[in-house]
This record gives sequence, C-alpha cells and structure tokens, in this order.
Amino acid sequence: MTRRVPLPGAFRRVWVASGVSTLGDGVYLSALPLLSASMSRDPVVLSLVTAAGLLPWLLFGLIGGALVDRWDRRRTMWIADAARATLLIAAVAGAEAGLVGVPLLIGVAFLLCIGQILFDTASSAFLPELLDRDPTRLQRANTLLNGTRTAANGFLGPSVGAALFSVGRTVPLLADALSFLVSSLMIRSLPPVPPRPRTSKHSLLTDARSGAAYLLREPLLLGLSLRPALGNFAFSAGNSVFVLFAQEELHLDPAGYGILLSVEAVGGLVGTTAAGWIGNRLGIGGALMLGAVLLTAAQLGMGIADGPVPAGAAMVVRAAALGVIMVLGPSVRQAIVPDEFMGRVAAAARLMALGAAPLGALLGGYLATTAGLRAPYLMGAAFLALTTLISATMTTNRRISAALDRAARSR
Repeated sequence: MTRRVPLPGAFRRVWVASGVSTLGDGVYLSALPLLSASMSRDPVVLSLVTAAGLLPWLLFGLIGGALVDRWDRRRTMWIADAARATLLIAAVAGAEAGLVGVPLLIGVAFLLCIGQILFDTASSAFLPELLDRDPTRLQRANTLLNGTRTAANGFLGPSVGAALFSVGRTVPLLADALSFLVSSLMIRSLPPVPPRPRTSKHSLLTDARSGAAYLLREPLLLGLSLRPALGNFAFSAGNSVFVLFAQEELHLDPAGYGILLSVEAVGGLVGTTAAGWIGNRLGIGGALMLGAVLLTAAQLGMGIADGPVPAGAAMVVRAAALGVIMVLGPSVRQAIVPDEFMGRVAAAARLMALGAAPLGALLGGYLATTAGLRAPYLMGAAFLALTTLISATMTTNRRISAALDRAARSR
C-alpha cells in the first residue's frame, strides 16, 4: 500500500485548498487561547471557549453526515468555507466596534464548528469518491493531506498566530477569514462531478441513525472510532488549559508558547511521513498498537515534565504517534465503507472522536482548578492506556486485512 501512485489533478486543488485553510486554522487556534487568556485567567472560562468549538459535533454531527450524503459534496465544501470566512469578517467588524469579549469568542467558536462539520464530513466523503476508494491512492492522499495539515496547522500557524496577535488581537481572525476565502475559491474551481443517485427515501433523522448503526455493528469501524474518542477526551483535558500550563508551569512567554506548538508539529510530520513505512512492516493493526503505546507514554511525560525541553519532547512523540494513526485509520475506513454511507459513517466516527472532547475540556478545567495544572495530563494518560486494549482486540492486522479484501471484492 505504500508504493508511489499517480493522483488526479483535481486532488491537487483539494490539497492546496486544505493547506491554505489549515494554515489559517493554525493561526486562529494558537491565537484564540491567547485572546481568551487576555480576558480571563479562570481555567473554567477558558475551557468553555474550547468546549464551544467542539460542542456542535454533539448536537449536529450525525445530521451533518446525513446532509452530506444527500448534497453535492464539492458544493458543500466551498459554501461552508465561504460562510466561515464571512463569519470571521463579521467577528472582526464586531471587535472593531468594541464588542470583543468571552461571549463573542464562544459564539464564534460555536458557529465555526458548524461549518467545520459540513466541510470536514464532505471532504472525508469526497476523497474516496475522487479516488475510486482505492486503498493505495487513499493512503497516499491522506499522507499528503495530513502532512500538509501538520506543517501548516502545527508548524507555521502557531508561530504566525502568536506574531499576528502581538500586532493586533483580531488580526489572526482576519488571516483565518482570508484562508477560508482562498480555500472556498479553490474548491469552487473543481470540475463538477456527476450527481449521485438518491439512495434513501427516509427522513433525515432516520438516515442519520442508520449511519451510526452501520458503524456500531462493524467491530473494526467501531474500534477505529473508539480510539480517537478516548484520545480526544484525554487531549482536550490538557489542551483546554495548555496556555496556562505553558505560562505558569513551563514559564513561557507568548513567543515561547508558539514555538512549543511548532516543535510538536515536527513530530507530526515525521509520523505522517513514516506511516506507510511503519504500516508496511508492522501491518496497519500493529502500527495502530504502537501508536497507542506511544500516546500513553507521551501524555504521561507531559504531566511530569519540569521544563519546556522535556515537555517539547513528549509533544513530539505524541504528535508522531498521532501522525501514524491519522493516516492509516481514515484510509482503512474510506476504503471499506460503501459510498452511500460514507458521509454518515464519517460523521458518526467524527462525532465519537470529537463528541468526547467538550467533556474532556470541561473536566480538564475542573481538574486544573481543584488539583493543579498537571492533573489533566495525568488523567489523560490513564484514558489513553485504554486505546492499547482496543488495538489489541478490535483493530488487529487480521480484521483489517479481511475487511480490505471484502471491499476489494465488492468493487
């Protein structure tokens, strides 16, 4: 599955659009905690901003997947990004009018996430449609997409976001709006695809439930979804207070905070690039098992780190493991799920992954307040240990090989 394969020209536009949009997200996501912390030092308040950017997945995630399976996926992507650009421009205008405050940030984060639901679900479903669900090309495409996302979101974005924040508090929001606008135009320029036949005559809620049921009754798909759910619960607990952890425990200024986030991206690039090589030697199931072990160790390392160097090392290992998982896991799902269920299953999987994140963020704020800023990381390591058990039983090499063989025969 790791040999070089040609990818269509249309994919290159998707790739560029994703890179530009993700760079804007990196700017926004690194500046948002700084903006929040400039308004409040209360960990619970900061965790509310983080949770607001994830909560819509709990409320609308499955409905979004059902809509994507009914709508033209290309059109859904460019309209969603155009809407997000408009929202951020309106937020900047409101800020210039003196309306900046934590409630505004919570509202913007909530609405941006609704756009993300539609764009990400449509993108995940559009990729196998574009590449004929070929496992080799899907793995190659996901390697390129995740590598670019890691470089843009994790490496360039945080440093640029911290620098732009020093210029003006709303400048990062404007930069993110521009990135969404460019992404929307790039996706809009793709050739229209032939309309897909309507395969369901049921209600939207019935379709949404059927997508979730399809995922839950397939042990492999369920295992691939439970792993990121536990991971996001653990990561969000720490991420919700990471800006305070960096400032008060690691004694970093805003520039150092951005550099630490950029260092983490180095590990993500390494893991993403090496995912195919590791999967080829250990099998995809073995590679997922290795990732689970490394994630647990890295999160524990964050909790006991006594300075920016050991914390940075733990973040590099964590990001490398995530890079491997985020290439191999979605590639398997995109190769084995039928097209008529692709959007709904992708949404259900993402709902499980992100639905746990707001709970983790709120718990992280509570633990940081009651037990100290290291407690969310130590608790997260315990949850991540459960992913190793899932890898050992539900996402084994045997299960994955059998599912890929069945999908190949059906094509």
